[in-house]
Amino acid sequence: MLELASVNSFYAKAHVLSDLTFSVARGQVTALLGRNGAGKSTTMKSIMQLVVPRGGSIRFQGHDLVGLPPHKVAKLGLGYVPEDRRIFTDLTVLENLEVGRQPAREDTVTWTRDMLFDLFPNLAERRHNRGKEMSGGEQQMLTIARTLMGNPSFVLLDEPSEGIAPVIVEQMARVILQLKSEGLTVLLSEQNLHFARAVADMAVIIEAGAQKFHGTLESLNAQPEIRDAYLSV
Repeated sequence: MLELASVNSFYAKAHVLSDLTFSVARGQVTALLGRNGAGKSTTMKSIMQLVVPRGGSIRFQGHDLVGLPPHKVAKLGLGYVPEDRRIFTDLTVLENLEVGRQPAREDTVTWTRDMLFDLFPNLAERRHNRGKEMSGGEQQMLTIARTLMGNPSFVLLDEPSEGIAPVIVEQMARVILQLKSEGLTVLLSEQNLHFARAVADMAVIIEAGAQKFHGTLESLNAQPEIRDAYLSV
């Protein structure tokens, strides 16, 4: 469904992604793993064309993404949940959801506010609260819910478990598994291997912007030397 081939991305002269290559199959949850600074967020931004690669190709369902404006990437069915959330803090939960609304798409679930409130009961209880009145975990839920209002077929989640309470992390894992059951494809960037094991089918490990492993979680679990080399602190 998504294919990156020899992607090279830069910040000014800093070479962040180096010939990065991997693919994500339809209906799977793939975890993009690596230490801080490995290039996970830059990979997400490169897919969304918030950072435009200087080399290589990124294809989504046969469409070449490189050079497209980010809003056109989103219209193809890619939903992006950034690490820094970027909710509208002065808008209520309901208003934030309306900002994310897009028309229904073929072959993917059409999300309604009621469906999202079933998925995120915390948001239902706080539907009239403004974003700045919510906890970090609730803001993370709102960011995901707002993205789902765009009815994406593929969701990019950047560090969904970072900085939130353990009980919310558990809820986040259930949400990701629910998205998979609804037929969505998910790419999530993570440092938390335990969280990745709970939700992901496949793993991609990157170090210094290059792929070091691409395979199943079972295969990664069977190769502790790879985990120790690229994921241990």
